[in-house]
Amino acid sequence: MVKQFKMTGVMLGVLMVLFGHTLGAASFAEPSGQLVNGFRVLSVNRVGESPEWTVFRGDYIKFNIGDLKDPVFSIPSLSIEASLVSDLAQAPYFKMKKIGTFEFFIGSLVGTLKVVEYNQVHYQAVSAQQAQQVIASFNPIILDVRTPREFARGHLKNSVLIPVQQLQSRMDELAGFSDEPILIYCATGNRSTVAAKILIDKGFTRIFNLRHGISDWVRNKYPIVK
Repeated sequence: MVKQFKMTGVMLGVLMVLFGHTLGAASFAEPSGQLVNGFRVLSVNRVGESPEWTVFRGDYIKFNIGDLKDPVFSIPSLSIEASLVSDLAQAPYFKMKKIGTFEFFIGSLVGTLKVVEYNQVHYQAVSAQQAQQVIASFNPIILDVRTPREFARGHLKNSVLIPVQQLQSRMDELAGFSDEPILIYCATGNRSTVAAKILIDKGFTRIFNLRHGISDWVRNKYPIVK
């Protein structure tokens, strides 16, 4: 069960000191497409266009290809290549791990995909060490957005499991906690970035993302439970 917790002004002041800046001075890039069940869906409107899309590091992207007939999607510089299909549920997805600007191809269509770090006024990416400070100082809700199988192999103490693909449909489970501190983590920090964006779009205001996931937590020999 998620515990109710109120962050006081004094606690927020301490938090600003911990991370070296205020929470209100971040820049924000507007992403392309829409988040659907944890995936960022980008729509191909017509053959011959030259789209310039922006997505976040950590996004899992899929393509709505309309009437195109199984074109091949490729990003040569990232060694990505796969055939796309019109059924979005069965369509392949691509995990955006690397920041940068990349040329891509969808059949004869050529475009640019810009992958940027998620950075928003209500969001802070934290290291494992900083996450420990957040937990010790503010008793946040700890949200695990991995799969049940991953969760069973080991998780942070007092974690609540809501897989990222289910987060939008299970938002009512976090109702009433939009102003509470929430620490989100996954395996390596990618799915948790997607989850953070989903929550912030729903009005949540105190989101912390374990930047390199539970992998970094374990690497630092911090405890997990099974």
